[in-house]
Amino acid sequence: MNQTVNPNRFREPFTIPVEGMTCASCVRRVENAAAKVPGIDKSAVNFATKKLTVESADGFLPEELEKAIKKVGYEIPPGAMDHALREAGMLPAAIPAGHAGHGHHHDHAGPDPSGRDQADHAAHAGGHDHAHMHQGEEGKLKRDLAIAFVLTLPLFVLEMGSHFYDPFHHWLMGVIDTQNLYYLYFLAATAVIFWPGFRFLRLGLPALLRGAPEMNSLVAVGVLAAYGYSLVTTFAPDLLPESARFVYYEAATAIVTLILFGRLLEARAAGRTGEAIKKLAGLQAKTARVERDGKTVDIAAGEVVAGDIVVIRPGERIPVDGTVIDGTSNVDESMISGEPLPVEKAAGATVVGGTINKTGSFRFRADKVGRDTMLAQIIRMVEQAQGAKLPIQTLVDKITAWFVPVVIAFAILTFAVWAFYGPSPALTHALINAVAVLIIACPCAMGLAVPTSIVVGGGRAAEFGVLFRKGEALQELRNVSLVVLDKTGTVTKGRPELTDLVTTEGLAGDEVLKLVASVEAQSEHPIAEAIVKAAEAKGIAVPKAEKFESVTGYGIQAVVDGRKVAVGADRFMEKLGLSVEEFAEAASRLADEGKTPLYAAVDGKLAAVIGVADPLKPASRAAIRALREMGVEVAMVTGDNRRTAEAIARQVGITRVVAEVLPEGKVAAVHEMRAQRSQSGRKIAFVGDGINDAPALAEADIGIAIGTGTDVAIESADVVLVGGELSGAVSAIAMSRATMVNIKQNLFWAFGYNVALIPVAAGVLYPTFGLTLSPMIAAGAMALSSVFVLGNALRLKAVKIGETR
Repeated sequence: MNQTVNPNRFREPFTIPVEGMTCASCVRRVENAAAKVPGIDKSAVNFATKKLTVESADGFLPEELEKAIKKVGYEIPPGAMDHALREAGMLPAAIPAGHAGHGHHHDHAGPDPSGRDQADHAAHAGGHDHAHMHQGEEGKLKRDLAIAFVLTLPLFVLEMGSHFYDPFHHWLMGVIDTQNLYYLYFLAATAVIFWPGFRFLRLGLPALLRGAPEMNSLVAVGVLAAYGYSLVTTFAPDLLPESARFVYYEAATAIVTLILFGRLLEARAAGRTGEAIKKLAGLQAKTARVERDGKTVDIAAGEVVAGDIVVIRPGERIPVDGTVIDGTSNVDESMISGEPLPVEKAAGATVVGGTINKTGSFRFRADKVGRDTMLAQIIRMVEQAQGAKLPIQTLVDKITAWFVPVVIAFAILTFAVWAFYGPSPALTHALINAVAVLIIACPCAMGLAVPTSIVVGGGRAAEFGVLFRKGEALQELRNVSLVVLDKTGTVTKGRPELTDLVTTEGLAGDEVLKLVASVEAQSEHPIAEAIVKAAEAKGIAVPKAEKFESVTGYGIQAVVDGRKVAVGADRFMEKLGLSVEEFAEAASRLADEGKTPLYAAVDGKLAAVIGVADPLKPASRAAIRALREMGVEVAMVTGDNRRTAEAIARQVGITRVVAEVLPEGKVAAVHEMRAQRSQSGRKIAFVGDGINDAPALAEADIGIAIGTGTDVAIESADVVLVGGELSGAVSAIAMSRATMVNIKQNLFWAFGYNVALIPVAAGVLYPTFGLTLSPMIAAGAMALSSVFVLGNALRLKAVKIGETR
């Protein structure tokens, strides 16, 4: 019975490795095969990571996808499908790997209620399975290359030495006659072609017979042409004119050896592109200390269940996300926020799995485990971004889809022209040039040009705390000319803080703060909480207030240490018969700065004016300045009152403000701004953090969510700023620009190389300069082209944000 999955559980893409993909044209074939499977909405292959990312819908059956991939000549490794589905929340974690689709039926598959799916943590999947795949491929390539090199070297030295050094040729002819030498060549070449080189035949010839040739087809045809011609010379020389009796065993084996060498370099470089995922995976704690049945026991981090009480000691890595119950400490959260200073933690504070405890000890309740932890979500977002298909990649795929058949046709034409019009021995020249065309045209560099830059650029962005949830954003952000910001929680911290306290003459500020905080401690209003926190931060003991009374619409009052204290707006003071004229100037200044003025009276006399505000985030002012320096205009759209919004805008240098709008008003404002710019091809990005920002995030060309905001906002966004600071938006745009420049460099090299060298390989320079391109040189140049593209993409790992502006 077929395994039924639950695609609606999370409706997020899942990624699976595909074995056997060796060139750009493989990408198109795998994507098309997957897209035709019922229940699959979208499919995208990343050639750099050799992975397929699909989005499933109702009716999806994993077995059908595996069959479709196998039918076109590729394989999904055993157990990989189950693992990917569990990571996407589409299968219960309790199903052992390899059981899906083999006699088990689950109509209502969902996550294991125990939460014990952390054993298959996304970090482990992304960081170590990925690494093992590359190590295994590298190992095979090293072995095959060593065999090919050992067998090719003597053949190459003997044949080339005879051509270029006459004394060596005469010595060799005296040791062994030509026919026996050809037999030895034949044995060595046969071993190379049908042992380490068999991978090209095994993959390339069936693809050719299916009418869908790819890179391995080009290599296989080229190698077999040289080998076959040599066989005729060796075993049936009478079939050829005497002037054309040459062998090309060394060319056939050298092609195999050089391309294997290029593949090894590619595998090594591709392994390095995924280092961001491996670094993130390394942040996962291996063990956890939890309280179970009255005892404290050490267990694997994967066994922590939501609700467990976890004990953390100094220097330990926090295993899962949770809330501190008791104890105090400082925690290094630089992996989340990018801030180097440790964050103080006490009862009620949240902690994030993967962060490092510094000095103290504490206990916390596990809230999120397994795939729900922030670290697991970050890893999934990075993997999805790296598996994304950029619009520019789609164009490249279309070109490579017809490129290989065109090359084969061009090679046939080259052979025909040289055979009929070339100098003697015409057949030999025809073969050499046709083989050179086939080898030089392998479109590996084209296939690697875009995905390697996506993988490295996306990984580097993650190091800056920028996660691309959708691949298109990595391409489109470079065209952003306007960034629209929400105010609360985006430009500002999103929670009020006490900023000013101005007292009447003769009253000490700390004394007034103590009295006011005592009254406010009885209120649940956010402003009240800000005042109490300010008193606690200064070490002021807050006594308990008595006879507390809330006067709706005006303020609050109570008795503290026998003194009657009232706190509220100016109208409350007037209701009590007190004039606030004394603080008119201070109140006006506070209002202009976007702060809310409150007044305090003690024993029937005006005592102080208090400024409370939602303060700027530390990086907001510098980030907005950096955006303008990048040529990006900045605007603010907020539901807050105009005076406060304009005060904040002045502080950070924003001149365009839309205030006092509801969520639909934000959408309308973004829509209008977007319409003004769409004609020029320029894009608009919206940055927000709240539920009320979700519609605007979806309306903008690119939605950027503050990672410390709501899940709804994050799900609506294309980009997530993990650290919660606007500087992440600067990094996102900068990395988009750097990545797209890198992709263009790669494509220029890859296409330019083929356009320039295919005619040379065909012999276009021969009539004028007498130059042709040896198949061996063609194979070496082809390998170097791919290595150049990979090396150029890896330069993104060293990008500094200041260098990309």
